[in-house]
Amino acid sequence: MEPFYTALNAVKVLRSSVGHVFDTLGNGVRADHGEENKDNKFLLELQELLSTVNVNLRELDQAVNSLTPPPGPFNLGNSTYLTQECTLERQALYADLVKSYKWTDKVHEYGNLAVTLFSQNSLKRSYINSSSKRRRMQTSSHNVPPQTVDQVIGNIDRQFSDMSVTIQRPYATNAVLQITLGRILKAMAAFKGLMIEWVVVKGHGETLDLWTESRHKVFRKVTENAHAAMLHFYSPTMPELAVRSFMTWFHSYNTLFSDPCKRCGNHLHSALPPTWRDFRTLEPFHEECKP
Repeated sequence: MEPFYTALNAVKVLRSSVGHVFDTLGNGVRADHGEENKDNKFLLELQELLSTVNVNLRELDQAVNSLTPPPGPFNLGNSTYLTQECTLERQALYADLVKSYKWTDKVHEYGNLAVTLFSQNSLKRSYINSSSKRRRMQTSSHNVPPQTVDQVIGNIDRQFSDMSVTIQRPYATNAVLQITLGRILKAMAAFKGLMIEWVVVKGHGETLDLWTESRHKVFRKVTENAHAAMLHFYSPTMPELAVRSFMTWFHSYNTLFSDPCKRCGNHLHSALPPTWRDFRTLEPFHEECKP
């Protein structure tokens, strides 16, 4: 039973360390981080907590590997006598107990399958190796000086003659762009550094803000597609290219009401023009016709 208790204790330690990570993420940057390089201090603290989680996970994996799987079904022991219980409120206890054992078996089986699949996947979501020593954090798309953002947006504004881009900063240093695409539509895009966080597309006769959607279905569809493009072009290592790619894609809506669908050849389908633009070719498609 000693290896079993060791594994249970490893699970408890891992849950505690993971809880610390979520508590730190929930609290965000605190006052004790100071005013200078507070973002880097917060990221270093988070990296240290994730390293602890990684160590605890390896310890749990070692503890689980030391366990010997039971040769047969679980021995219910004295709980088998629960079937002889005559009290009405306790008669269903035995069936629930058997279900819990079966559920535990399935969790163990699925856990082994998950470990096998994850061990075959060498890809990492993070660009930081938590097992390596601490080093200088690379500047991300979240932490970019306002001057750099203004320069990138200014170059994009000069690139397209029929699309005007105005920069506002109503919320501290983060930029909010007001985009006017000819006489077709207008939009607002909220940035965090050089990362696009939110886009709202409306018609020229509507009040432009970040909180309400358009009353026209065509612009609500364009807003949904803009959110998909925002995620598609996101690149933490090349944020300037990501913004330029998104704005080039968004500029393709200058023919929203004039170009027909590339698949069906019609201008309207379900009373809507082609509201989808292919990410690579920028060709227009109806929502039902897109590849």
